[in-house]
Amino acid sequence: MKSVFIVFNQSHQDRVEYILDMLEIKGFTLWGEVQGRGSVDGEPHRGTHTWPEMNVSILAVMDESKIDPLFEKLRTLNELNREVGLRAFVWNIERNL
Repeated sequence: MKSVFIVFNQSHQDRVEYILDMLEIKGFTLWGEVQGRGSVDGEPHRGTHTWPEMNVSILAVMDESKIDPLFEKLRTLNELNREVGLRAFVWNIERNL
């Protein structure tokens, strides 16, 4: 099992959830209104007057076979609008109940 942590601009939320549905990735935890700044060239997303945009993050645990299709779809979404921002990371799951 693997977990995927996805952080993205709130404007992508419907699209990211649609991708999860398309790939039949059922379970996830979503955090709304996440603040941060991209590590490469991202502007702050702080929900303030100066930096009004916000991020959303999702953590989903899935079978390893779904990782590549998920990253392919997320990469395509990110390339359509790079300045909006989307990052994803894969972690190993040691145990689950």
